[in-house]
Amino acid sequence: MAIIGVYEANPFFGILDRVARGERFVITRRGIPVAVIEPVGPQRKRKIEEVIAEIKRFRRKHKLGKLDIKELIEEGRM
Repeated sequence: MAIIGVYEANPFFGILDRVARGERFVITRRGIPVAVIEPVGPQRKRKIEEVIAEIKRFRRKHKLGKLDIKELIEEGRM
Protein backbone atom coordinates (compact mmCIF):
# COMPACT_ATOMS: atom_id res chain seq x y z
CA MET A 1 0.00 0.00 0.00
CA ALA A 2 1.38 3.41 -0.94
CA ILE A 3 1.37 6.14 1.68
CA ILE A 4 1.02 9.81 0.81
CA GLY A 5 1.33 12.86 3.01
CA VAL A 6 -1.26 15.58 3.48
CA TYR A 7 0.77 17.86 1.19
CA GLU A 8 0.31 15.42 -1.69
CA ALA A 9 -3.37 15.04 -0.83
CA ASN A 10 -3.87 18.81 -0.76
CA PRO A 11 -7.06 18.80 -2.87
CA PHE A 12 -8.59 16.58 -0.16
CA PHE A 13 -7.48 18.76 2.77
CA GLY A 14 -11.00 19.67 3.96
CA ILE A 15 -12.18 16.12 3.45
CA LEU A 16 -9.31 14.77 5.56
CA ASP A 17 -10.49 16.87 8.50
CA ARG A 18 -13.93 15.30 8.16
CA VAL A 19 -12.44 11.81 7.86
CA ALA A 20 -10.46 12.44 11.05
CA ARG A 21 -13.80 13.14 12.73
CA GLY A 22 -15.14 9.76 11.59
CA GLU A 23 -16.73 10.29 8.15
CA ARG A 24 -16.15 7.87 5.28
CA PHE A 25 -16.03 8.84 1.57
CA VAL A 26 -16.20 6.88 -1.68
CA ILE A 27 -14.32 8.50 -4.57
CA THR A 28 -15.79 7.87 -8.01
CA ARG A 29 -14.54 8.26 -11.57
CA ARG A 30 -17.38 8.71 -14.04
CA GLY A 31 -19.78 7.34 -11.45
CA ILE A 32 -17.75 4.20 -10.75
CA PRO A 33 -16.27 3.81 -7.23
CA VAL A 34 -12.46 3.73 -7.37
CA ALA A 35 -11.36 4.47 -3.80
CA VAL A 36 -12.52 4.77 -0.23
CA ILE A 37 -11.24 7.31 2.25
CA GLU A 38 -12.03 6.33 5.82
CA PRO A 39 -10.59 6.73 9.31
CA VAL A 40 -7.86 4.25 10.21
CA GLY A 41 -9.25 3.77 13.69
CA PRO A 42 -8.07 4.91 17.07
CA GLN A 43 -4.33 5.31 17.45
CA ARG A 44 -2.84 5.01 20.87
CA LYS A 45 0.00 7.27 21.86
CA ARG A 46 2.99 5.21 22.89
CA LYS A 47 4.95 5.91 26.03
CA ILE A 48 8.54 7.07 25.50
CA GLU A 49 9.82 4.14 27.58
CA GLU A 50 8.06 1.72 25.24
CA VAL A 51 9.64 3.32 22.17
CA ILE A 52 13.11 3.25 23.73
CA ALA A 53 12.70 -0.45 24.62
CA GLU A 54 11.65 -1.19 21.04
CA ILE A 55 14.72 0.61 19.68
CA LYS A 56 16.96 -1.38 22.02
CA ARG A 57 15.38 -4.68 20.90
CA PHE A 58 15.92 -3.65 17.27
CA ARG A 59 19.59 -2.81 17.93
CA ARG A 60 20.20 -6.23 19.54
CA LYS A 61 18.91 -7.99 16.41
CA HIS A 62 20.51 -5.74 13.76
CA LYS A 63 24.26 -5.21 13.61
CA LEU A 64 26.45 -3.21 11.26
CA GLY A 65 28.87 -6.09 10.82
CA LYS A 66 32.25 -4.77 9.67
CA LEU A 67 30.86 -1.30 9.00
CA ASP A 68 31.95 1.50 11.29
CA ILE A 69 29.26 4.01 12.27
CA LYS A 70 31.76 6.89 12.37
CA GLU A 71 32.89 6.12 8.82
CA LEU A 72 29.29 5.99 7.64
CA ILE A 73 28.57 9.36 9.25
CA GLU A 74 31.63 10.92 7.65
CA GLU A 75 30.74 9.42 4.27
CA GLY A 76 27.29 10.97 4.53
CA ARG A 77 28.81 14.41 5.11
CA MET A 78 30.69 14.41 1.81
